[in-house]
Amino acid sequence: MRFDVVTYDRRGYQGSRVLQPVDFDHHVDDLSALVEREAPRQPVILFGHSFGGVIAFAAALRDPRLMSFVVNYEAPLPSVLSRPRFRRSLTDDPRAEAERFFRRVMFNGAWERLSEPQRESRRLDGPALLVDLATVRRSSAPFDLASLRVPATYAYGDGDAASLEYYRALSAMLVQVSPAINTVEIPKAVHSAHLKNAEELADLITQRFAATCASA
Repeated sequence: MRFDVVTYDRRGYQGSRVLQPVDFDHHVDDLSALVEREAPRQPVILFGHSFGGVIAFAAALRDPRLMSFVVNYEAPLPSVLSRPRFRRSLTDDPRAEAERFFRRVMFNGAWERLSEPQRESRRLDGPALLVDLATVRRSSAPFDLASLRVPATYAYGDGDAASLEYYRALSAMLVQVSPAINTVEIPKAVHSAHLKNAEELADLITQRFAATCASA
């Protein structure tokens, strides 16, 4: 099974850095506009990784008739289940925060292998990253998942022992919050699964699409 893949740099990042950082609602507006463009042509599947998964959930809640289903990988959802160990106070240095975030998510070795221009490019994403991290840390939920009607899969990996307990507990809570959500644990996957476990994620999307078509 083959899919057309549409991806973009969110405002404030990489190729869209000139557009400047924006708040959460504007990110959802952008994704919803892209969904509206594609929906008349073909079934729409949203895949969101990390903070992108939070935006994907919000877009699915806003326009449920325009998409087939959502696959969400390790989106941070502290409003469902808090994760205190990530409550380190943010500094006012966006460049340092961008480097610190990359090292935490991708590990120090990955950062060290980047060329200096590549490192500088990541640091320049810092202002947008700080806005997104502040959104994730809000105590109030940006949406109500109990209202979700689009079939959704929340996936996580068991490759990071420090995070596994949290994601298992979060997944157990998500299926109680919304009957539209199911969960799956991917063996040996870590937070950077979109890079290191791309085949497993592609298989998951294919399986979920086949199941959705069969039940339609």
